[in-house]
Amino acid sequence: MTTTWRSEAAPIVALRSSLPFASCYVYAPRGEGLLAAQARALCQRLKSSDPRWLPRYAGYVAALAARPGFVAQLLARDAWLVPVPGSAAAAPQGSAAWQLAVALHALGLGRGLWPGLVRRSPVRKSATALPGARPTLAQHYDSFAVDPAPRGPGGKLVLVDDVITRGRTLLAAAARLRGALPHADVRAFALVRTTGYLARLERLRAPCAGVVYWAGGDVRREP
Repeated sequence: MTTTWRSEAAPIVALRSSLPFASCYVYAPRGEGLLAAQARALCQRLKSSDPRWLPRYAGYVAALAARPGFVAQLLARDAWLVPVPGSAAAAPQGSAAWQLAVALHALGLGRGLWPGLVRRSPVRKSATALPGARPTLAQHYDSFAVDPAPRGPGGKLVLVDDVITRGRTLLAAAARLRGALPHADVRAFALVRTTGYLARLERLRAPCAGVVYWAGGDVRREP
């Protein structure tokens, strides 16, 4: 598969089409009913790093990681957690993803936190943008940088984000990490994944292992 990018974005091609990820909850932005309302509340609490609820959500992830399976493999003790910065130009500390990573590590998940991925220029916030106005993969890639100090870790790196929609942010972040740390095994974890235009949710907890990849001129996500 060949994709043409301007020269600065060329390392994105090194992704070779995919980024494995895992998530634990689902969210239907336009869903109706009690479960959809609960999912919206979950996302609001997550975005605000609600201290009453965040430990509960992290606790569910830890319970899954205590059993054999993809969550245990992803968030193992030899994996560095790399929080994804928010849309503003900043380091990840203080973002919802950072607080989630802190809560996960406090329960024994991952080897530690590495704040090496930074946002060097702001992008439009996807949550408040119309679908056609959300940042592209190239825009996300251009806005990210890998801080050379401290020296980046090797081995397993797990990008941690609060919500995954299409997956452009995570795929771009992975490209930056892979470009700076070519020997690292980069994967991703998002606590919540969106379900598009689903009218109703059948459940709130829906752990899954999936993949984000480039196809047909844009990023795709399965499931």
